[in-house]
Amino acid sequence: MKLINIGFGSMIAPERVLSVLEPESAPIKRVVQEAKERGMLIDASYGRKTRSVILMDTDHVILSALTPEALATRWKEEKEDTHV
Repeated sequence: MKLINIGFGSMIAPERVLSVLEPESAPIKRVVQEAKERGMLIDASYGRKTRSVILMDTDHVILSALTPEALATRWKEEKEDTHV
């Protein structure tokens, strides 16, 4: 299983990712708050500004300080590395 770095040494399994979203909209803020209340929120931003919210198929919500674009680039690079 390959892992993708989501910042500050935190890694996730890309095949478990449902979506990578920007955190600014009210619906996404509600998703984050609900996950926190259910104990399913993982803050991998290490106190930095949250720039992306990652929804996992395990119902976990992960906060990252990297932008969705940066995460997509890392994911794409990882896919290209595995096909070589």
